[in-house]
Amino acid sequence: MDFVSIRIITSDVARLVEFYERATGVPAQWATEDFAELRTAHGTLAIGHVRTVPLFAPGSARPAENHSVITEFLVDDVDRVHRELSAFVTDFVNEPTTMPWGNRSLLFRDPDGNLVNFFTPVTPAAVAKFARHTDAQAL
Repeated sequence: MDFVSIRIITSDVARLVEFYERATGVPAQWATEDFAELRTAHGTLAIGHVRTVPLFAPGSARPAENHSVITEFLVDDVDRVHRELSAFVTDFVNEPTTMPWGNRSLLFRDPDGNLVNFFTPVTPAAVAKFARHTDAQAL
């Protein structure tokens, strides 16, 4: 088995895609007006319209109601990215903070209120853990 993607259900795909394209610098690949993907070297963020939910199971997902999942992106310099995001992100949950597990993290909310964490490993153990990812980083 291989983890491939996470999907966010929204009532405004274009708005959320624009936000994530701007935040990550990754262009979306659109399949339909109801579905787009932002593909990175190690995973995909899929964004689907609430109209797609009945294809799986009616009522199984509701937009803008996430209170438990944090979507995370590895970045090369979280402090620089924070300064860049300040131009358009309106809901920062915290400033860049070094966590006990060795990542410097920036937590904010997307336009639907979903939590997003941009982080940079800063301790030797955290840097070693993510070493295979650093060559492919886009941010």
